[in-house]
Amino acid sequence: MKKTLLNGENLTIPEAKEIVDNFLPVGISKDTAARIKRSRSVIEKWIKNDEVIYGVTTGFGEFKDVKIPQKDIEKLQHNLIISHAAGVGEPLPKNIVRLMLLLRINSLVRGYSGVRLELVEQLIKLFNSGITAYIPSQGSVGSSGDLAPLSHLACVLIGEGYAYDGRDVLPAKAVLAKHGLKPFRLMAKEGLALINGTQMMTAYAVEILNRAERLSKLADISGALSIEALRGT
Repeated sequence: MKKTLLNGENLTIPEAKEIVDNFLPVGISKDTAARIKRSRSVIEKWIKNDEVIYGVTTGFGEFKDVKIPQKDIEKLQHNLIISHAAGVGEPLPKNIVRLMLLLRINSLVRGYSGVRLELVEQLIKLFNSGITAYIPSQGSVGSSGDLAPLSHLACVLIGEGYAYDGRDVLPAKAVLAKHGLKPFRLMAKEGLALINGTQMMTAYAVEILNRAERLSKLADISGALSIEALRGT
């Protein structure tokens, strides 16, 4: 099956909906991969030079002035995901979760987030495998990103949290193993890049817009048929 190649600029709302609803595969081009690598090289250079970078070599929020030792930089990113996966309530619909993942991939492939190509490739594997995270519907959204929902999404990537296995909900690590995948090890900046976005809100916007367009067409058709039946002029 032909893959839709994402570059962060070409994905339309109808295409996003079609890809998710029909479980169509996605991928990236060599040019997009090269752009992601160039972006990552900048981050690695800064880290090597021991430069101060918020959320990469420092803590977050109130801890912005706390320097993180080199040996703890990766742990910082892992802990960021775990600490923010604090959503509650009923789970999000599966199609919304898949839209979130697709849109997050589409954002990261632009090459502005400084993540490794390996991270993007692993997210694509998750999407193409049909692995769907179990994400509680209530949590912080819109404030510096949809932090709680995106953290639950990222948890599956690193083998934490829960994911769907058919109708069942299982530990993410077990679901990954069923698909021949291993938990991904985050490196500098990658936890921050995964959750600093608004893909939950955007996913709902895509769904709502598609429904609105469909209802608008149905209203026009119903109105036209009614006039025809009544022989109106």
